[in-house]
Amino acid sequence: MEIGIASLSDTQSVPGTGGLFPAGTRHTDILDHAVLAERLGLDLFGLGEHHSVDFAVSSPAVVLSAVAARTSSIRLASAVTVLSVHDPVRVYQDFATLDLISGGRAEVCVGRSAFPEPFALFGVDTAGYDTVFAEKLDLLLRLRREERLSWKGRFRPPIEDSAVVPRSRQDPLPVWIGVGGSPESAERAGRLGLPMMLGLIGGSIAGARRVVDLYRAAGERAGHADALRVGVATHVFAAERPGDAREVYPYYREFLRPKRPGGPGFTVDPAQFAAGIAPGNALMIGTSEEITAKILQTRRMLGADRVLGLVDWGGLPRPLVEESITRYATEVAPAVRSALAAVRG
Repeated sequence: MEIGIASLSDTQSVPGTGGLFPAGTRHTDILDHAVLAERLGLDLFGLGEHHSVDFAVSSPAVVLSAVAARTSSIRLASAVTVLSVHDPVRVYQDFATLDLISGGRAEVCVGRSAFPEPFALFGVDTAGYDTVFAEKLDLLLRLRREERLSWKGRFRPPIEDSAVVPRSRQDPLPVWIGVGGSPESAERAGRLGLPMMLGLIGGSIAGARRVVDLYRAAGERAGHADALRVGVATHVFAAERPGDAREVYPYYREFLRPKRPGGPGFTVDPAQFAAGIAPGNALMIGTSEEITAKILQTRRMLGADRVLGLVDWGGLPRPLVEESITRYATEVAPAVRSALAAVRG
């Protein structure tokens, strides 16, 4: 199992102060978190893409290239790239470039976005965004297979016998599909034989089994059984003591609350937070032992091949994030790997 961390780059206010983290500060912190993750032996670093004032990173490939220059082994992925609003040619070129800079460590995880801002910004009609996504995904997959191609679709000018360069070092460039729980998205990933990254922001681990089962069934029907992989992304905070986990509730509430009237988000009360971090539920916020148990549960129930922990949310102070990453990497990851090795025999 691959174990990694991710940042969504939110710049939200620190509870009690109202001050926002400047984008430059967030970029610096994100780079340092990625370097720390590699130094402590984690497998993967992911970075989200957003296009509102509440987030610092709109172009993951650019920031991940800076991470690549400071690291040598950790894999680098978007989490996710909003393919619905971008030209797949440019997406391929950006991540192929990252792949070359990093020595073959790049991955692109594509999704449709749960936020309205990118559609308005790039002029994409949300009424047909799934059709747009499907066409663009088809083109992206052709781009990673074919150095020179001709192509015609509905939502982009035709490509006439053109070379798309540079080519990625990995052949093919790894492409994952990010899924938020939509059965249609899971089945699409399965039909295409692509790995699926499932976002778990609430509910039970067992409750995610239905989506994973749909993914695997679709993949098996399409003849892709051997290619299927499942990743899980959720909030992580590795605390020293059980009571410490409950103390991060204000930051979790801050991360999810609507930032403006009618804006996206929802308010989580203390009882809902306590339920979310309870055994069997998705939030991996607790002691190292509690998080280890949940990761092993995702392996047993979902067949998860990868866990990606969102670590720096809601204005968590940098020292707390670094302590959490350190426990996650030096206590949780070794315990998970040891337990899985024992099962293998």
